[in-house]
Amino acid sequence: MLTTPLIAELAARGPVDVLTTPAAAGLLANHPSVRRVVVFDKRGDHRGLGGILRIARLLRGPEHAGDGVPRHAVAYLAQGSLRSAAVARLAGIPERVGFDTSAGRLLYTRQVRYRSERHHAERLWSLAAADPAARAEPARLRPRLYPGAVERAAVDALLVRHGYDGGPLLAVAPGSIWATKRWPYFAELARSLAARGRLVVIGGADDAPLAAAISAAIAGAPGGGAQRPIDATGTLSLLASAELIGRCRTLVTNDSLPQHLASAMGTPTVTVFGPTVPAFGFGPLAPRSATVGHETLDCRPCHPHGPRRCPRGHFRCMKDLPASRVEEVVASVL
Repeated sequence: MLTTPLIAELAARGPVDVLTTPAAAGLLANHPSVRRVVVFDKRGDHRGLGGILRIARLLRGPEHAGDGVPRHAVAYLAQGSLRSAAVARLAGIPERVGFDTSAGRLLYTRQVRYRSERHHAERLWSLAAADPAARAEPARLRPRLYPGAVERAAVDALLVRHGYDGGPLLAVAPGSIWATKRWPYFAELARSLAARGRLVVIGGADDAPLAAAISAAIAGAPGGGAQRPIDATGTLSLLASAELIGRCRTLVTNDSLPQHLASAMGTPTVTVFGPTVPAFGFGPLAPRSATVGHETLDCRPCHPHGPRRCPRGHFRCMKDLPASRVEEVVASVL
């Protein structure tokens, strides 16, 4: 998703093809800046050296200009791996651009400085900038996704199944593939947010237990009367999840994938940061967004992604961040 500002920049110069994994390919459906999505199944059909050679031949393709110039004149190596660089080199793409910190940099023809102080969307955008030190206007850095009729129909059907009859929707995304990025008080927060609108729980199939805990918390709230959350965990594609988030007034999430979906759809976002910090370059980009974290701990940040367990064993970056504090920030965003 954070490559989409780069893609839009390149599309103003000519056709753009995007090489990506099967899991991510669907996100770029309907994207007006993308000519073609090429699926690179590095753990399946394109596994090993043989698979790399096959995808390279596909990229090289039978179509050449009269002067023999390959179909693709430049490869922008946003992902940075040696495997991706090898594919571009074997495809005969003459110019290969990537960061000077990437694993595949020895196969690049031009290396761009990786600026750790910038948001990653801007770092990626800089790969195509005439002056890599230039800064982009904030509006140009917001990711963009384009859900279509299929995604809208899937969300409509989900809302009908849950008896949604209008009114404000508020999304929460309690999951993360990194365990130490999961703020533990989403159920408590949900009890207070339920008075502001119908809650929607965003996530994958593995997040279903978290959605069930949120539903139970709302059902047991004093006074009752709040509608049960709309559980979207494991039921929608990524692009359909973006469509659903786009219909919500706000999203409360961990430092994880849903915040980038919200950025792409312009949904105001409150992101809870624990072992990581927004300064790493992966904070929300939607208008009126905010971040929350335990600012006084000397052990933050402790890991670029989120360690398997707290290095000091106390997990205070999350446990000492109460639901009332996050609720205050949500109220200010709303």
